Amino acid sequence: MIAYERKTEGKTIFETIDGQQRLTTLSILLSLIKNDEGYTPEDGMLWYNELNLKFDSRKNTTNTLQLLFKGITIYNDNCNTAIKQGHEDAKKALKGILKDCNVTPDKFCDYLFNKVNILRVLVPDDTDLNHYFEIMNSRGEQLEKHEILKANCLEALDESDRYGFNLIWEACSNMEKYVQYEFDTTQRNTLFGSNLNTLIDKNQIYNCLKPQDNKEPNNNQGAKISDLLKHDAIQYSDKQQTNDENPERFNTVINFSNFLLHILRIQTKQNVALDDKRLIELFEPFLKDESNKKEFVKTFGYNLLKGKFMFDKYIIKREFTRSTDHWSLKQIKVYEQTKISYVNTFGNEESNDDININREILMLLSMFHVSTPALVYKHWLNAALKYVFENENIEAEKYKIYLENLAKAYLNDRYLAVEPKDYFEIIYNNGGISQNKEIDESKLNQGTAVEIFIFNYLDYLLWQDYKHDQKYFETDIIKKDNRIKYFEFTFRSSVEHYYPQHPIDEKLKNDDIQCLDDFGNLCLISGSKNSRLSNYMPQAKKEHYHNSPTIDSIKQRVMMEYKQWDTNGTNNRNEIEEHGRKMKEILCHHLR
Repeated sequence: MIAYERKTEGKTIFETIDGQQRLTTLSILLSLIKNDEGYTPEDGMLWYNELNLKFDSRKNTTNTLQLLFKGITIYNDNCNTAIKQGHEDAKKALKGILKDCNVTPDKFCDYLFNKVNILRVLVPDDTDLNHYFEIMNSRGEQLEKHEILKANCLEALDESDRYGFNLIWEACSNMEKYVQYEFDTTQRNTLFGSNLNTLIDKNQIYNCLKPQDNKEPNNNQGAKISDLLKHDAIQYSDKQQTNDENPERFNTVINFSNFLLHILRIQTKQNVALDDKRLIELFEPFLKDESNKKEFVKTFGYNLLKGKFMFDKYIIKREFTRSTDHWSLKQIKVYEQTKISYVNTFGNEESNDDININREILMLLSMFHVSTPALVYKHWLNAALKYVFENENIEAEKYKIYLENLAKAYLNDRYLAVEPKDYFEIIYNNGGISQNKEIDESKLNQGTAVEIFIFNYLDYLLWQDYKHDQKYFETDIIKKDNRIKYFEFTFRSSVEHYYPQHPIDEKLKNDDIQCLDDFGNLCLISGSKNSRLSNYMPQAKKEHYHNSPTIDSIKQRVMMEYKQWDTNGTNNRNEIEEHGRKMKEILCHHLR
């Protein structure tokens, strides 16, 4: 059933987009069970009193259903004849089924209410419902690859383990929320401890996740029809009701399908392609191994939960608070009386010191992310997950050093290497430690072909240098510029020539193309700004950024302190070369 969730008068109403015929047929069947077949309802079956289905734009249909449900014989033609005929057809069909299958009404109803599930899929709030309805009726709803994969995994398990695996899968599939919130209170404390920050041992996981008698069903497993028919089922929600978290507070850097592949690569230590288009294909060899597939799936279930737990705690998210958004690196903290909040994963969350270890790790992770924002082939994320996954106690300083070493390996062994190495080799074979002693410096002087990561890594090094000894920030003006102190990595995808290749004033055109493409004349900015400012001279660009509350690039901010960049001649080239030399010196110093 495809539905739209609408809040009205303190209640939740599910407007059906696709599945109307199924719901109508079920309602007709219920009226027969209630009135014709002598079924004895269980205690609490409030649906016996009133049917909770109506048609807003077709009152005649609603009235007909209500009359049939109450057992009132319809004599006049003031009714929906199709519904009335459907009722007669269903009456014959049900009698035939009970007779042919030799089952009592109670047995039939027990199966219907407790074994048949309705899968409710909610569309996003901003969906154009009319357009979506047209698409659904012309194309139908296709299962996503990860839903098919889940079914394949469940098939490999014993019945006793399927419930727990399904709980884990569904909990981890919501990448926007911390995984603890996807379990009920009892399950949370069992899995993650009373502080919600430790994970239970692998050998206990499935024994702790067993269905409980008389427990209201979690919608992740599907809801029994008897529960959906209860009069108060109108408040039934796909998400467990909790005030612990605003679901729109955090935004993830990866989707669930790609996350599954990261866990698969970490578990198997094989060079699995990090591309969710191949999700089913990449899992297939492990699910076809009859001798090991059950153990593989059970292990994968635990690793998935552990990976999501580690992801939430040690990988950045985009956090929306107080009408602003920033990168965050936070974990859950439980206070007295079960009060829960978010605090920095590392260090003192109450510290006003902006040079703290949590911020440094956050800067490193966001530096990697904005350099490769696509959801596929996020090798840096795989490396970070592998590190936190394989180390029992994550120490902030060691985690930071690992990420810094990984950045150096990216530059030394791939982006500036004479013979670039594969990411898998860098991460899995070399442990994120650079092996290359020789770099090709000419790759820094290739204009717009220079890798974006190089500029981001340089900005990180400049940010660190500014924070500590300010060795490369020689003027008082730039030393006092707090925009550098509070610099944040954003999605800057355009390499800009600070002295333009094609100045607005043709008289200022510089024929020294080699100098223009030199690393000293390049910086990273957003694509929109580059399209607006690309042909302006440095002085005009400087004036544009002067009153801006933020800066696009620390390297660019340093470039703006030079006085002769606008001139067309020797001084111009000297400043480009001087700045380029200093920036290369910073890179090479940290790459050693």
